[in-house]
This record gives sequence, C-alpha cells and structure tokens, in this order.
Amino acid sequence: MAKVLIVDDSVFMRTVIRDMLQKDPSLEIVGTASNGVEALEKIRILKPDLVTLDIEMPQMNGLNVLRNLKNASWHPKTLMLSSLTSEGAEMTNEAIRLGADDFMLKPKDVPQLRLIADELVATIHHLLNALPSPRKVTAVARKKDGDVERVVLIGSSAGGPPMLDALLSQLPADLQASVVITQHMPVGFTAPLATRFNRISRMPVKETENGDLLRTGEVLLSKAGVHTMIGAAMTGEGKRTGRIIHSSSPPLHGVRPAVDKTFESAAQVFGKNIVAVILSGMGNDAGAGAAVIKAAGGTSIICDEKDCLVYGMARSAIQNNAVDKVVPLAKIPDVIEKIVEKMAEGSHV
Repeated sequence: MAKVLIVDDSVFMRTVIRDMLQKDPSLEIVGTASNGVEALEKIRILKPDLVTLDIEMPQMNGLNVLRNLKNASWHPKTLMLSSLTSEGAEMTNEAIRLGADDFMLKPKDVPQLRLIADELVATIHHLLNALPSPRKVTAVARKKDGDVERVVLIGSSAGGPPMLDALLSQLPADLQASVVITQHMPVGFTAPLATRFNRISRMPVKETENGDLLRTGEVLLSKAGVHTMIGAAMTGEGKRTGRIIHSSSPPLHGVRPAVDKTFESAAQVFGKNIVAVILSGMGNDAGAGAAVIKAAGGTSIICDEKDCLVYGMARSAIQNNAVDKVVPLAKIPDVIEKIVEKMAEGSHV
C-alpha cells in the first residue's frame, strides 16, 4: 500500500482530495499539512511515498518545499496541484524545474473538482509505478535540421499526460521520424509539461514555436492558446519537409490547439508518411483529422478503451471510419517504431 501525504492550505481541498484517494484501497492517506513548514516535518516523520503539493500556501509555499527536499533525507514523489491562472502556470513551470515529478490543474468549483478524481488517482499510480527511463548516453545521429521524411502525430486530452509519459519513455532515441504532440491544456501550461516530458523522454522535447522546423528524432508539444499547423518547407538541398505554423484562428471543438488542425494540415505535407495516434480525451477532436490522414494513405492508431480515462476522441475516429489499429497503451511505442521502420524502407515525402 502506497503512503500519501496531502498538502494544501485549504481545509476544503484537503478534505476533497482525501475523499478522492480513500476510495482506492491501494492508497493510504498517512496525513495532511496546511503549509510547507508542516509538510516538511511530516515528510520527515511519516516518510510518504508521494506528496500532493499545493503551490501557494502561507509560511512556506510549494516551491520552497521542493527546494528544501533537495537536501532532505527522504525524497517522496511530488505531484503539484496548480491553479488555472497565468501565475499558476508560471509557478508550475518553476516547480518542474525544481524537480517536481508531475502536475495537475486544480479547478475552482466543486463539480469540476469531483471530475478530476479518476485522473488524480491514475496520475498518482503512474508516478508510483514509473521506472526511470533508460537514456542512450551516446549521441544519436540525426539528419540536418528540417530534413524529415516521416512524422508521428499524437493527440490527447483528459487523461492524456500519464499516457504520454508511458509512450515517450519507450519510444527509441533514434526513431526515424519527427513527433508532434497536441495535448489540450490551458494557456501557459504546455511549457512546464514539455519540460517534464523532456526529463523522461529518450528524445528531446520542447514546446512549439512559430517557424520551428520538424527534426528527426525530436518531439514538439503544441503550444496552448494557438493551433499548431504543419506547413510545407524546403531544406537547403531542396527536399520538402515540415514547418510549424501557429494560427490564432477561432477554437475548434471548443479547444485551441485542436488535434484536427494539426492532423489535417500535416496530411497535406506528409501524406502516407504519417502515423497518427489518439489517446485518452473527451469530445470529438481528432476524428475528422484522422480520416484525412487515412485518406492520404497514412496510418491511424487509437489506444484500447481499457487504457483510456475518457474515450471520446478515440470514439470520434471510429465514427469517422478512420482507424487502422486498436492497440493497448503498453504496445503503442513498439507499433509506432515498426510502422516508421517500414515507411523508411521505401517511402519518401
């Protein structure tokens, strides 16, 4: 049984989080704390396996708790619970830089709080069970910037980050494709998410910037607040490749970035040399884009429903007759690698 310490200055939040976690028999709530000073003392005494940590607290905030934990004798996993504000995003980014293992967004109203219960438990289990990702210490030979022939596109929303952790930790460093992830997130939160992914991925990960060239063996995470489109570009040798174009056009399916925008634009550039992967997420985003990719000759994969927190996005692809493979999460990295290898044997943009 894993021991969890809940740290939040709000009595209400401590109660709600405790209620959420107590429903899982594999988690034991060993205590709560209302500020950072109390948290450090209870971490020393109780030795929890994981701490849910609020960022803004009196006496000592969550960032200073992380700073103090660097020199502590006990190092639990830390899950930051961040408020949906621009200041919350900035502090979350700093928390990740200071060594926080993961973060979740903390809704302000009660109904929304209850909705994150399953995702909270899933995230905690992922953190507790995750093994350090093996990194290649030797430099991976890469093509020149922008010389990309194949692309792996991944779309996800609610429940997606823990799945992306599992996927990125297993994709090989020498994957002969560029990877672009579109994850529904509030503005400001994709930068810390990219930073955290970069710690666990065998390939380098960064948030997209307008004009980025796609690079083989590198991962781009779509910036929140704009659509990530993929346009055609030319290398110095005259070979066609892809470039990131940020669009401030209206939200699609109520979100920006929308997976459909990324999928549909990429199909015009990479055609049959695309592997599209749809993970957990609510709503209809990704289905229409997957259909465009399939029509262009690319391959569309959805995760098995049993591994998804929400199946709306994957179901949308099924309804659009745009699914080539239904794959359990644990096997998706291997399937991606094999499809990319087959493309590399005889396919060119």
